[in-house]
Amino acid sequence: MLVHGGFVDGSGWQKVYQLLRQDGFTVSVVQHPTRSLEDDAEVIRRALDQQNAPTILVGHSYGGAVISQAGIHPDVAALVYISAFAPDKGESVNTLIADPAPGAPVPPILPPQDGFLFLDREKFPASFAGDVPEDEAQFMADSQVPWGVDALAGAVTEPAWRQKPSWYLVTTEDRMIPPAAQRAMAERAGATVAETEASHSVYVSQPQAVADLIRQAAAATS
Repeated sequence: MLVHGGFVDGSGWQKVYQLLRQDGFTVSVVQHPTRSLEDDAEVIRRALDQQNAPTILVGHSYGGAVISQAGIHPDVAALVYISAFAPDKGESVNTLIADPAPGAPVPPILPPQDGFLFLDREKFPASFAGDVPEDEAQFMADSQVPWGVDALAGAVTEPAWRQKPSWYLVTTEDRMIPPAAQRAMAERAGATVAETEASHSVYVSQPQAVADLIRQAAAATS
């Protein structure tokens, strides 16, 4: 089950979806509204209730917070974080980004409008999709999904990675979540870690690397 992050929707998973389907996996792509963490987690829980087999939950970026909250569902076999936030109990995306390391890139987030956030369209490609073809990256910038301020503030109550095995793909050229922060979250979660030279949009630019890690998780938990 593929869970998107902020500023985007589930359509970005198409290449990963196709690779996994070719391998015989049943794949679901969840379209959650990114308005609040609890609402988004509830969308995932409802989707999990419809599954008929153990499920690997895969989250990109903010989607990592969502699967951390929803992943205690009994049908979840494992968690896969793709350049994602992995909050602990009481943490939110806001708390995880509150104290960036000196010299870390600053995402070009614009001031909130009516409770929602956007990235600067001109700066989006370099920050979010640095290794995605220019036309595709610009389309992503121009088709942004508003990200609710309440979603960033939502705190995880019972992090699923404390109960379920996890995998983590670190993207070494990420300008949204610093690689060092990704490694720290992965280590804290006890995740099996892979790294690839990619931007934050690795699921678009390197779907094979993403699909490979999901396969590893499925094989280890089957």
